[in-house]
Amino acid sequence: MTTNHNTTVGQNTPATSQAKQKAADLADQGKQAAGNLAQDAASAAAKQADAAKSSVADEVSGVASALRTAAEEMRSGSPQERTFGQIAEGLADASDAVRDKDLSTMVQDVSAFARKNPMVFLGGAALIGFAATRFAKASNDATTELSQTTRTTAPGDFS
Repeated sequence: MTTNHNTTVGQNTPATSQAKQKAADLADQGKQAAGNLAQDAASAAAKQADAAKSSVADEVSGVASALRTAAEEMRSGSPQERTFGQIAEGLADASDAVRDKDLSTMVQDVSAFARKNPMVFLGGAALIGFAATRFAKASNDATTELSQTTRTTAPGDFS
């Protein structure tokens, strides 16, 4: 009986080869599904990055427009007017560059700039961080003030 068992273990029976084939098919289907999921995730991430890039470009363009307006309201030829005008033009150019460039190209450009000018990059990053913090704080203060105003002027509140 032991001899019989040993001879069938080494042989492929139809059930064994079918099971192996099904396992291989399932593995292929799993690989294909994983590849499709990865491709879908990459596509969604690219769409999200493009939307964020467009939003940033719009914001920078808005700031440039506001600076142009401020420059126009200043005394013509004053140093402040020239400075605001130059900053506005620089921001408008940056907005166009952000809008027109591919995200991977921008990342490569920023990496190259950071390697060539590490102190300027770190200083700029710190400045952007401070500005973002102030903006977030100002937005939070405005939201808090608005909610307090709404509470004090709610209908039926006669205190």
